Amino acid sequence: MQAFLEYVVKGLVQHPEEVSVTPVERGGQTVFELRLNPADAGRVIGKQGQTINAIRMLMQAGSAKQGQRCSFELVDR
Repeated sequence: MQAFLEYVVKGLVQHPEEVSVTPVERGGQTVFELRLNPADAGRVIGKQGQTINAIRMLMQAGSAKQGQRCSFELVDR
């Protein structure tokens, strides 16, 4: 799921070289911490959060197929 998240986010942002994804285990769930250029945060969030919610849904569906639970969150630099 980490590779999927990196691929999708790098395709959306203006500064793909600054994207980093770090997996963290929390309560039986993998949470991917997404760090990127602050100017790109709006592109990942989208209008009214539609883009970030769509990415979250795709990650939940993909991880459920693998019998896992995962999500991600944007982390300030």
